[in-house]
Amino acid sequence: MWFRSALMVLTLSAPALAQDALPDSAFDGEIEVIASGLVHPWSLAFLPEGELLVTERGGYLRRITEDGLQADPVSGAPEPYVAGQGGMLDVVLHPDFADNRLVYLTYASGHRRANRLAIARGRYADGALSEVETIFEANITKDTDAHYAGRMTFLPDGTFIVTIGEGFDYREEAQDPSNHFGTTVRLNADGSIPEDNPEIEDGAPGVYSWGHRNAQAILYDPETDRIISHEHGPRGGDEVNIIAPGVNYGWPIATFGIDYSGAIISPYETYPGMRDPIVVWDPSIAPAGMTLYSGDMFPEWQGDLLIATLQPGNADTASGHIRIVDLNENGLPQGQTVILGDLGARMRDIRTAPDGSLYVLTDANNGSVIRLSR
Repeated sequence: MWFRSALMVLTLSAPALAQDALPDSAFDGEIEVIASGLVHPWSLAFLPEGELLVTERGGYLRRITEDGLQADPVSGAPEPYVAGQGGMLDVVLHPDFADNRLVYLTYASGHRRANRLAIARGRYADGALSEVETIFEANITKDTDAHYAGRMTFLPDGTFIVTIGEGFDYREEAQDPSNHFGTTVRLNADGSIPEDNPEIEDGAPGVYSWGHRNAQAILYDPETDRIISHEHGPRGGDEVNIIAPGVNYGWPIATFGIDYSGAIISPYETYPGMRDPIVVWDPSIAPAGMTLYSGDMFPEWQGDLLIATLQPGNADTASGHIRIVDLNENGLPQGQTVILGDLGARMRDIRTAPDGSLYVLTDANNGSVIRLSR
């Protein structure tokens, strides 16, 4: 079914800001490799005692201490289905982690003919997870190994949101909120469904928004009380969106991209009743992890989005970069900058550390954790 109406009035957002390739700017700081030898690292979390937890898409949760990358993976983690883009994905700490020690993991679950996104949580201590339980699984399986999405963010009320991809070969399903393909889902901390979730006709459990392709980052901005996400377009049409409850974000009816074959996916870049992005990239930059900078070490980036990317930022770079989206006082984009395009690395994640430095994951068979400081 191609169109479902939400039980709320939708208004189109401001016109999308298209960006061409940008020159690489010099990075005014220090670059330090914290750890290497990681197999396609995907996400990281900072523990209050100073350690790092890092997921490897190849199936493991790893621990980095002041002595470096520990040889043994964290025990007790779920065993994911590892193929293509599937494996161990995001790692997020509960907001009260210091007291409850709860860690949340997204991962691909199942097998080649039937797999889906799942969420597990467990209690972490001394390199091990205990009391591990699966608290959510998408209500539909697929036979592809692409577009799992899997990013999470907690909200001030203690609920959290997870992004779910549309399975690549199932793009029309993103317009059917009765399944979890192409959605964001809001859950209570135990995986149950919040009573104040939006009422969506025939909506699957927990669906918060739909019409997404493959949202590779999501975060909450406390200054503007907004949920910000970005997603991969097909060939062109990567987007940054402001996520609101009960809203349809258009894919694949409305898109700024075309099919990888060059075929037209839709004649519409925008469509009535569907929300427009605030940023569009064409050509694609393949945005991955994202942080909203709020530290003191780089005051020039205060309140800006810093995005790890998997593809070039200009014709002179061979691979990914860090894309800085400058947001004005109203939270709208007013310019962009590219840094670190000269590293020649696919960059999978970027996070702001407690001391205001930045940690970046490079996506490779021998991936690294890099610290940016001043």
